[in-house]
Amino acid sequence: MYKFKARQTIFPHEFFLPFGGKLNPENQWCKLAEIIDWATLEGQYAKNFKDINVGQEAYSVRVAVGSLIIQNRKSLSDRDTVQEITENPYMQYFIGLEAFIYKAPFDPSMMVHFRKRLSKDIINEINEMIANPKRDDSDKKPPQDKGTSAEETGHVKTDAPEANQGKLILDATCAPADIHFPTDIWLLNNVREALEEIIDILHSPCTGILKKPRTYRENAHKDFLSISKSKRPNAKKIRKAIGQQLRYIRRDFSIIEDLAEISPLDLLNKKQYQNLLVAHEIYRQQLEMFQDKKHQVEDRIVSLHMPFVRPIVRGKTNAPVEFGAKLAISMVNGYCHMEHLSFDNFNESTTLKGSVENFRQRFGYYPEAVLADKIYRNRENIAYCKEHNIRLSGPPLGRPVKDAELLRQQYHQEHQDSGIRNAVEGKFGEGKRFYGLNRIMAHLQSTSETVIAMQLLVMNLEKRLRSLFVQIFKVLLKQHFGFIQPNNMWTLAADFS
Repeated sequence: MYKFKARQTIFPHEFFLPFGGKLNPENQWCKLAEIIDWATLEGQYAKNFKDINVGQEAYSVRVAVGSLIIQNRKSLSDRDTVQEITENPYMQYFIGLEAFIYKAPFDPSMMVHFRKRLSKDIINEINEMIANPKRDDSDKKPPQDKGTSAEETGHVKTDAPEANQGKLILDATCAPADIHFPTDIWLLNNVREALEEIIDILHSPCTGILKKPRTYRENAHKDFLSISKSKRPNAKKIRKAIGQQLRYIRRDFSIIEDLAEISPLDLLNKKQYQNLLVAHEIYRQQLEMFQDKKHQVEDRIVSLHMPFVRPIVRGKTNAPVEFGAKLAISMVNGYCHMEHLSFDNFNESTTLKGSVENFRQRFGYYPEAVLADKIYRNRENIAYCKEHNIRLSGPPLGRPVKDAELLRQQYHQEHQDSGIRNAVEGKFGEGKRFYGLNRIMAHLQSTSETVIAMQLLVMNLEKRLRSLFVQIFKVLLKQHFGFIQPNNMWTLAADFS
C-alpha cells in the first residue's frame, strides 16, 4: 500500500531537533532537497504498487530516492547508508523526515526494494527535471515558426542555420559488473558446484532409502585446483581440464534427470532453479566451443549468477574486453543524459539520430553541432546531420582537400571540437572515480540499470548544486564588494556614489 503524502517538502526551520537549534538552510543537503520536485515524483513512484490501498504502508518516494542519492553520492553500502542517515540530521531532513530520530529510519534490506521499485525510466525522468530546469536563467526559449507552435506542427523543421543552437556531445563507455574475470575453467567449476548442490537437495527426501549417486566432486575439485593454481598452464593443459569439467557436468545432469523422476523440482528455490536453467545453456555453449575448438559463441554467458552480463569488446589496450553494461550518453551544458543502456554490445553510432531527436524534444530545436568520435561519422549519420543543418565533428569523408587554408581551418575546428568533447571523458572519469561507475555492485539486471541511472542523476545533482553555489557567491560578491560578471569575465565595479 502506498499512502500519498500531501506535503513532500518541509522547510529546514520546520525540522525538529530534540537537542535544540535549527538546520542551516545553506547546507548542501537542504539545497539538494530544494532542487528535486518530490511531488511530481510521487505519482510515478506510486505506479509501482498494484493496489495502493492494500498491504503494509510503503515508504514515501522521498525516502526511497533520497536514500539512493545519499548512497551513490557517498559511495556507501546499504548498511553504511542507513548508519549515515541515522547519525546525520541533514540526511534525515533530505529523505523527508520531520524530526530527528535516534534509531534507524528503515532496515538496510529496504535499499534493495528501493532499487527494484525505481526503474531506470523513473530515474531518467528525475534526471530530465534536474538537467533541464525551468527557463528561469539565461536559457533561451526554443525558436518557433511565426504563427505556429511546436505542439500544433508536431515537428518543427527549418533550413535557417540560426535556428540550431547549442552543442551535443556523444560518447559511450562500459560499466563493469561485479563478477570474477570469466575463464572457461572457472565458469565450469561454478556450474558443477551449483549442480552438486541441486543433487543434494533432490536426494534429501530419499536419504536412507535410496543410495546417493556418486558425483566424484572431490576428484573434480582437485582437477580444477590443479589447473587454476598453475602459474602458466599451456593451451593443451587448459583444454584437458575443460574436457574433464564438461564430463563431470554431463554426469551431474544425468543424475539430476534421474532424481527428478523421484523428487519434484519444487524442492528447489527460485535461485537454484534459475541456476539449473542457466547451467544447461552454459554447458551447451562450452561444449560447442570445446568441440569446434573456438573461443567465441553467440550470446555467450560469462557468469552463472549474473547470466545477463555479456562480453563487451572495447578494443582498449588495458581492457580489450569488459564485462558489464554498455552505456551511451549525451552531454549538454555539463549535464548528462542516458541515451541507451544495454548489456549486449552495440554500435554507438546507431544512437546518434535518437540522441539528436531527444535533444530537440528537450529544448525545442536541433543542435548547432554534434561532437563525437570517428565511429559516429558514417554516411548515414552525415546525411542526417546535413539534412537538419547540424555540423558533425571530424574531417569530411573522402580525400583531403588541397586548399591549404581550408585544410588549416578544418584542423583548427577539429582541434577545438576535440577539446570540448573531452568534457564527456571527464564525466566518465568522475563517475568511475567517485560514484562507483567502475564497478556496479548490484546483482540483478534491473537493479544494475537503476544504479547506473542513479549515478548519472547524482552527477547532474552535483552540477546543479555547484551552479547554485556559484550564483549565490556571485550575488554576495556583488552586494558586498561590487563585483559583477559581464561576458563571463570578472571585473571590478566600484560604486563611489
